[in-house]
Amino acid sequence: MALMPVSWCLSAALALLCGSSWPQVHAALAPENEVPLRPTTWLPEGKLTSITLPKGRTRRLYFTLKKKALGMAVTVSPCDSPVEWSLAARTLKDKPLKSLQWSSKKSTPEVWWRGPGTEEKLHSFTGSAVDTYRGTSYPQASIYILRLRSKLHNTRATVSLHEGLGPSGTFPLLPADPRVHTLGVGMTSVTLSWAPSASITSLPQTQKSYDYCVLVNSEQNYPSLCAARESTRQEKDQKQDKKEKRRRMTAWPILKEWWWQQWDTYPEPQSPTSSLADGFTDLQCVCQGTESVCTVSELLPETQYYFDVFVMDRLNGTSMAYKGTFARTHEEARPTITALREGELRWVTFPNRGSNSEQFFSFRPRGWQQSGLLTLQSCSGGEKIKVTVSSKGQVLTSQGVGGELVHIWLQGSPSYLIHLEREGTTSSPATTDLALPGGLTASVKMQTSSGYHRRGVPSLPSTLQIKSFNRLRGCSSVTLAWMGTEERSLYCVYRRKLGSSDAEAWGASALTAPCLGPESRSDTERVLCKYFQELNPRRAVTTAVIGGLEPGMAYVFDVYLMRRWGIPIKYASKMVKTRKDC
Repeated sequence: MALMPVSWCLSAALALLCGSSWPQVHAALAPENEVPLRPTTWLPEGKLTSITLPKGRTRRLYFTLKKKALGMAVTVSPCDSPVEWSLAARTLKDKPLKSLQWSSKKSTPEVWWRGPGTEEKLHSFTGSAVDTYRGTSYPQASIYILRLRSKLHNTRATVSLHEGLGPSGTFPLLPADPRVHTLGVGMTSVTLSWAPSASITSLPQTQKSYDYCVLVNSEQNYPSLCAARESTRQEKDQKQDKKEKRRRMTAWPILKEWWWQQWDTYPEPQSPTSSLADGFTDLQCVCQGTESVCTVSELLPETQYYFDVFVMDRLNGTSMAYKGTFARTHEEARPTITALREGELRWVTFPNRGSNSEQFFSFRPRGWQQSGLLTLQSCSGGEKIKVTVSSKGQVLTSQGVGGELVHIWLQGSPSYLIHLEREGTTSSPATTDLALPGGLTASVKMQTSSGYHRRGVPSLPSTLQIKSFNRLRGCSSVTLAWMGTEERSLYCVYRRKLGSSDAEAWGASALTAPCLGPESRSDTERVLCKYFQELNPRRAVTTAVIGGLEPGMAYVFDVYLMRRWGIPIKYASKMVKTRKDC
């Protein structure tokens, strides 16, 4: 018998020590009408109450109305996750007795829960939008119970209670049509409009407590300003986590730590449009003010964007969201790409002289080596021509094109994009027109061919000058010499007789045009064609005796290096006059 009081004391002591853990177990097993011991949360009138909602747990807020209150308005604003909430009025049949033994350990709402009574459900809502219940007061109600629950994630919600039938003024007002409309969509900009809020239109111009804030992102529309802030915070946290990982993985942690400290000492610049007072400073608003039209610029082409408009009350720190919209920017104007054929010699012209213009070409080399040769030559010395070769979006080479031949070796890609750009002129139009021979309007001469067994750019002569020998000059013949290459190639010589001084000046200037190729010469002007090859580049000199000339006449001679692929190489024109007396 003596052991029983001792065991009872031990049990009581354990109950007192472990009493804090009992309500959690009791809460898990308690039915709906059982309320565990916990502090009661009363909902104040006319104030914003922020409440945390753990996933799967129901939170309760209690409030009562004044006797003279004719109506009420309860507003629930979820943050970044849908919320289930309901409002009920509970009526007790009998008032709780103060003489109950457990009343000192229970809060007043718990006493009313345990007492006999009825409960009537007034309103329920599920979603992520701001929802307001407005109705008359319930005279028989002893207490009002607001239940909130989040099924998906841990989140927050803001609750407001207003007594009376009129508007509370805590949250801004939305128009009857809260949709955001798209006025125009461009390649890098979108213009939006929306119906103005009565909270802004009803205020005098001197009071500026309301503002619109337009947010843009490429992921989704946000149901509330809190959700937009939460998404921004998560992005910052992810960037910070990546930053911390890089700091841990560095081989010199002390140096890395110092670097990040130096970097963090410089604050990030903030746009003036994003600076809002009273709790809205962290928002990056692309448009802010009282205008109901906004043009969002500096967007990427062919990209879908989501636009949200919020009307904000800076005095109360609240906001309401319009029904957001989305739009896809237009794609960039894709230029016409001309496919180049194997070995094709193309004359590229640029209209509108004096203005920048461009053209695009594509080339697919033959053979498994996927190699080729691109040859270009400018046909007008007064023009600035730039060629850029790319493959799979990566630039391989970019350089200027002048009067001399430009060889670009292509290797390793199945296709190439050739971009020719005319950047302007370096001389007057008269000089440019003089450099172009009659009938030729091309700006660039271009040719592409597959490399097959070749491994690089073909060799060129060491000099493109033609030499004539005065001692070997006769009345009906002249002797010419020029440098060749170690490759076996065909060399063709053309001649043209010059007459009067005017014709001589014009002919000399025309024949020295860099783009004047053998295809533009008459067959009657061709004197001879010969093959030549010398493995020693220093001794690669070949000669030709040109006969059948008239005494005392001036002739212009041109030599062309004819290759199986690539643009023919034109040597510098040489004017020679035969002897008059022999």
